[in-house]
Amino acid sequence: MLNQEPCQQISRKTADPRERAVRGAAACGGSFARVGSIPWYADISLLGIDFVGIFIQFTLLVVSLSVHEAAHAWSADKLGDPTARTLGRVTLNPAAHVDPIGTILFPLLAMASNLPLIGWAKPVPVGIQHLRGNWRQKFMFIAAAGPASNVLMALAGAAVLWIVSGGPPLQVAQGLLGQILFSFVQLNLLLAVFNMVPVPPLDGGNVLAGLVSGPIAEALDRMRPYGILILYALMFLGVFSRVIYPVVLALEDLLL
Repeated sequence: MLNQEPCQQISRKTADPRERAVRGAAACGGSFARVGSIPWYADISLLGIDFVGIFIQFTLLVVSLSVHEAAHAWSADKLGDPTARTLGRVTLNPAAHVDPIGTILFPLLAMASNLPLIGWAKPVPVGIQHLRGNWRQKFMFIAAAGPASNVLMALAGAAVLWIVSGGPPLQVAQGLLGQILFSFVQLNLLLAVFNMVPVPPLDGGNVLAGLVSGPIAEALDRMRPYGILILYALMFLGVFSRVIYPVVLALEDLLL
């Protein structure tokens, strides 16, 4: 099962600088920032590249993708398919899930240059012949497990951020830990929402495939080889900025 992951920058626009103490970090790159402050590592840069910020964002991304893929593998194993366990994918170890191009090269390029690149983690293989009964429904649950794990991570990060902040996080000036937690929440919300776009090979496409049948299911199967091209087309047409990012920011406001 293919599971493409996003690496496009998402920036937070403050409604009122006096009330919004935390500004949005880039979802896959960029620097942490807070109103009226300069990060302590701001001078550790070369040619305008914030290496410390990139390191932090990249680490958050790898952790989030590893949990996402492990959730796919764990759910497949629980639903009767031993393929992922046999291949060592039922683990939180990033080495089992990292794809050299999609998880390392493309994200780092996006972080350093703001290029609109879509990355991915190593897909978790699912042997549908092992899914007894209604395999389409079980495959749907396996697909949904990845975005669900991102939602849980966002909830956990938001809870810790509230504790660290001692008040509404978006109204309290944050230190470095608070900014990292904010970025972690925002990244996982973005991963959850992006992956639920109903276009194969995204998880949302696989979830939709489990809900439909007949001609619609066949159309989704025919669309699968062209999914990445469709995603880039949607990105360049501005669909993500008009649809996905507002949803992410609305969820962020709800949590923080």
